[in-house]
Amino acid sequence: MRVLVAPDKFKGSLTAAEVASAVAQGLADVHPALQVQCLPVADGGDGTVDAAVAAGFRRVRVPARGPTGWPLTACYAVRGDTAVVELAEASGLHRLPGAPAPLEATSAGTGDVIAAALRAGCRRIVLGVGGSACTDGGAGMLAVLGARLLDGAGRELPPGGAALSRLAALDLSGLDPRLSEVDIELASDVDNPLFGLNGAAVVYGPQKGASPDDVEVLDEALRHWASHAGPEFAERPGAGAAGGVGFAAMAVLGARMRPGIGLLLELLGFDDALAGASLVVTGEGSLDRQTLSGKAPAGVARAAADKGIPCVAVAGRCQLSTEELSGAGISAAYALTDLEPDPARCMADASTLLRRLAHRVAVDRL
Repeated sequence: MRVLVAPDKFKGSLTAAEVASAVAQGLADVHPALQVQCLPVADGGDGTVDAAVAAGFRRVRVPARGPTGWPLTACYAVRGDTAVVELAEASGLHRLPGAPAPLEATSAGTGDVIAAALRAGCRRIVLGVGGSACTDGGAGMLAVLGARLLDGAGRELPPGGAALSRLAALDLSGLDPRLSEVDIELASDVDNPLFGLNGAAVVYGPQKGASPDDVEVLDEALRHWASHAGPEFAERPGAGAAGGVGFAAMAVLGARMRPGIGLLLELLGFDDALAGASLVVTGEGSLDRQTLSGKAPAGVARAAADKGIPCVAVAGRCQLSTEELSGAGISAAYALTDLEPDPARCMADASTLLRRLAHRVAVDRL
């Protein structure tokens, strides 16, 4: 028999590669002769570059700006002329040096990474937009790539979403000309519009430290930004992704939005890895309602089901019913909390517990 182990990360505990390794070791403990292939996956959020590297892409480190402008080193992944850029690498919440900065945080660092990929000759950029610290409508990213955002006095706007309310003119004449020769694909499971009750500021602003007053300021600023940068794109599904980076990428850079897990599975060669497998093991830290909305385990299970291959999931915890799991194509779920009810211990001993959990999978399914 052959098993494909294709999990996402256990956020805050294990990378996707570490999850896959622990599961593979546990399966081999019970069935030493079992053929196991590990293919860590991601859906466009944190861990997307790591998943690409595990699938054979090369990691490239470049200087970039963090969400509040501090210099840092960010990574993208490259194979041939395809680059995988993870917004969270430079512009993610975990990149904040201290307290959140919901009104001032910028996506400029993501522009730095894209610019580096352009200089390296990449002609296809897959941009994973998840986990951002900013709600700047992608303005910071565009400014790095050559756009000029000017106030009424002709001065450059400062970074951050709040400043967009003072935008008087958007000059795109200086955009990097190489952008016109590049195919940009957005990998995201977010379908929110740019502004309004379901928009970037209202839905995701509080997660980035925005107060109710901040949310109101940002929502109005994004509305004003859209009137200059492309009002016809503001309502498109995904425009609100990553604080509006999705909007800027579609409206100005001509990017195409694609479901994150579907695009990443294609990029990672999932169909080839699936060939000949008798069982697929997927998973993530928490199996819950968000899992059912396009997260990695649901995408893996759906792809396995299309080939008639059964799929089970491992998780830190599972909050889905048997019926919900079955509806997502997951035959069974195995959670660390089945072995250790203390969540803190589950986090601390995740690798050891996961290996033990894989013993159960092996006994039950192989």
